[in-house]
Amino acid sequence: MIRVENLQKSFVGVRALDGVTFDIPQGQVVGLLGPNGAGKTTMMRILTGFVAPTGGQAWVDGIDVQDDPVACQRRIGYLPEGNPLYTDLRVREALAFAAEMQGLRGAAARDAIREAVEQVGLADVVHRTIGTFSKGYRQRVGLAQALLHRPPVLILDEPTTGLDPNQQQDMRDLIRRLGQERTVVLSTHILPEVEAVCQRALIIAKGRLVADGTIDEVRAQGRGEACARITVRGTLEQARAAFAGLPFVGSVSAEAAPAPGLSALRVALAGHADADRLEALAAACHAARLPLSRLEAHAARLEDVFAVLTEQAPAATEEVA
Repeated sequence: MIRVENLQKSFVGVRALDGVTFDIPQGQVVGLLGPNGAGKTTMMRILTGFVAPTGGQAWVDGIDVQDDPVACQRRIGYLPEGNPLYTDLRVREALAFAAEMQGLRGAAARDAIREAVEQVGLADVVHRTIGTFSKGYRQRVGLAQALLHRPPVLILDEPTTGLDPNQQQDMRDLIRRLGQERTVVLSTHILPEVEAVCQRALIIAKGRLVADGTIDEVRAQGRGEACARITVRGTLEQARAAFAGLPFVGSVSAEAAPAPGLSALRVALAGHADADRLEALAAACHAARLPLSRLEAHAARLEDVFAVLTEQAPAATEEVA
């Protein structure tokens, strides 16, 4: 559905994208991650035909974005960062204007507006002025505009920025539902959002693609630190001595103890916290006569993986102005 091959973009001496390549099949929800200035927004502006690449190619539904940008735009629903709206219009007026811009008129426009309003949960407020809305409802209006022409692809640039926690959760639930029928590219720097909504993650740093895969695959690419949380009847020093012979154990640190006489520990593990390693930890506690009351595995945090991958990324090639 979306294909990007060796995409490059330069701005006055700086290369914002430096040879990015990926494919997104139909019906997949993909998170586009990266620190500020990584190239995420540039990528989305190229895919939506607002900016031309310096090099490489991009296709949407088999159509070259440079050869026929209008045909590509007809297949894309775009919610840009900042979500520009005419705040003095009522919801229905704003959607009617957007529908006309999409070439929808008469019964076709009315049907499209009704369907979009139902999809994003605006049915009860279509007669209200947009300027009276919270940020969360304004985002819903922007998303409704993006859905009017029933596009097979949705591109959403930071759709939950500035929303409170409840509004963020509502928007994530909405994106998840929309992703059941469409290809969705979600640009964000909120990592829990990707874990909650996306089937796959692309991480861009310094203009380059540094990771691509499911959340678990990205964790593996980033060599994030898995850990085990253990509670034993004994001391931190005894636990460290017990685990000293296990080659996959890294640091052993103390956490808040749940009761007197117990030690709560965080044991860093190289690689995955799989069943074999947990059994080895339990066996080490038994051999050291440390009664074990809790043993839990924790996968590597996506935040840690993100930090490793983005810090290690080489700088993009500089262009001479």
